[in-house]
Amino acid sequence: MKKHMKKLLLTCAGMAVLTPLLMMAAPAWFPDKEARASSADELPLIGTEDNLKKLLQEEMENRQYRYGYQNDFIEAPVAEMAAAPASSQTKQVSGLADYSTTNIQVAGVDEADVVKTDGTYIYQATEEALVITQAMPANQMKVIKRLDYRDQRFSPSELYVDDQHLVVIGTHNPAQLYYDSAEIGHHIQGTTKAFIYDNRNPSSLMQVREVEIEGNYLTSRKIGSSLYLISNRGLDMYGIMETKSKLLPPLYRDSLADKTYMPVPYDRIHYFPDDVEPNYLIVAGLNLDKPQQKMDVAPYLGSGENVYASSENLYVAVTKNPPAPSLMKRMIPTDTPPKQDTSIYKFRLKDGHVSYERSGQVPGTTLNQFSMDEHKDYLRIATTSGDMWRNDEHTSKNNLYVLDQKLQVVGELEGIAPGEKIYSTRFMGDRAYMVTFKKVDPLFVIDLKKPSAPTILGKLKIPGYSDYLHPYDENHIIGFGKDTEETKDMAYYQGMKVALFDVTDVSHPKEKFVEIIGDRGTDSELLRNHKSLLFSKEKNLLAFPVSLMERTNKSDSNMMEYGNFTFQGAYIYALDLNKGFTLRKRITHLDQEDTVKAGDSWYESKKNVSRILYIKDTLYTLSEDMIKAHDLQKLNEIGTVSLPSQ
Repeated sequence: MKKHMKKLLLTCAGMAVLTPLLMMAAPAWFPDKEARASSADELPLIGTEDNLKKLLQEEMENRQYRYGYQNDFIEAPVAEMAAAPASSQTKQVSGLADYSTTNIQVAGVDEADVVKTDGTYIYQATEEALVITQAMPANQMKVIKRLDYRDQRFSPSELYVDDQHLVVIGTHNPAQLYYDSAEIGHHIQGTTKAFIYDNRNPSSLMQVREVEIEGNYLTSRKIGSSLYLISNRGLDMYGIMETKSKLLPPLYRDSLADKTYMPVPYDRIHYFPDDVEPNYLIVAGLNLDKPQQKMDVAPYLGSGENVYASSENLYVAVTKNPPAPSLMKRMIPTDTPPKQDTSIYKFRLKDGHVSYERSGQVPGTTLNQFSMDEHKDYLRIATTSGDMWRNDEHTSKNNLYVLDQKLQVVGELEGIAPGEKIYSTRFMGDRAYMVTFKKVDPLFVIDLKKPSAPTILGKLKIPGYSDYLHPYDENHIIGFGKDTEETKDMAYYQGMKVALFDVTDVSHPKEKFVEIIGDRGTDSELLRNHKSLLFSKEKNLLAFPVSLMERTNKSDSNMMEYGNFTFQGAYIYALDLNKGFTLRKRITHLDQEDTVKAGDSWYESKKNVSRILYIKDTLYTLSEDMIKAHDLQKLNEIGTVSLPSQ
């Protein structure tokens, strides 16, 4: 939560004036305790509002010590990132056609994205609407549906599509009060909401359901017909401790059961004894193929940062800060930095039901969802501990831990690359690839065949670093990051760097091919969001969005100089093991006037290409403003459609 401390007092001023709340009886349709008695009962229950305040009072004292000031409102984190990852983003349609799917971490575990296709239509979530475009034939593209959500105070974030359902997930800000049993009104925090449609006829969508859980949308997963939503719902610390106002338990709503919001009673809310936070982690599940099965809602007093899901389990990793020392210890000066660990919560997923299994802990902190992986009943997790700017025993070190099904550490590899931190990790079966960085980029190849004894097989030190690693095949991996230039004490990032690493000889990995794009300031969403990558080994296709910055005076060797804006759009490459990276085309949605107006920099324009996909032999580039279609053979433009703004 520390990295989110700057997000204070932003979302819920009304929470400071919450009025008394009478305890509500459990809704009749809320999942029975027996459904998760074998696991969740291992965690203590909050039970009452008074007990909740006692738990939070102690956490506030710790927080005041750690951060040196009192937080009025803690805003929850906002989203964000299997044995073998999917090697291709291709789906076969009745054996006749193919189209690309979202670049996901685990095969069979779908991740929501702003764009999806079913091979005929393209579905797109914009800031205020859902747009459905008939993509085939490409020279006759047309928008067949636009759903505007502004009147519903709903902002789409991501979506899912399958043969029968369309799910649109986003943020809802209800313009209403929640009334308790005493008819006292309470302000509702923003909710994570999902609209569920029957999508068998996209031109005439039929809404069949809507569900909501309070809090900021963290992430989601879809496994077959089972949908899982995760949110963080912050608590008003000022209202709790200063105004002595009553607390409103987290709310949820399922249109299947009731049109009104329902509170989760305190005697149904568990907490993590060693990880009390002024926040609720809410995990919800439902089965889209079972419309009469009510949503399973499970709130926990705690929070979530990075989430990993396999086909059977969900893991939530959160930074665990140490408790405040005793008063006597506080009076003794120390230069020892506080130790940070990662708590891991494991949940069982089955047919839309969610049940808490157990928790574990490892030293250090995680970077993103790719820091975790489940393989052969083991969880592998990579962390960074310490401070990379120190040069004593407390300097940063990088670690890899192997945990069994009970989340007990059974294998560890600690102290990797002292003084550096992890920039990317990728697990592939019995291997892990780890990139650390401070001045140079060591790529480590780690053997995980023996879970009790992970070992480093080889490493490669090169300039630059990789923010994201993607498998090419069993012996090659692609790195996406930044090039760097070094001085005596520092390294300055330059243009975007794409590299193909050859790990056939695991003891001596090689950088086989390198592509440098632009100069200092060049950026790509891919460096922060893996879903913006399009890759197909079978089609010899690699594509991603780029905002290009180029220096006008190439002879100037000033490594700190930023380039000027010259391009935004998709870079389309061919990639093979003989020729490496071959830039086939750059596709932009900006016209000449846009480029002239841009000057030296650019912004988040609705004309910025954010996703690239293909259907059969046609490549599509998408922005909020338009879709362009090119044939994959020669990349000639064959169609364009403008997307309506209202």
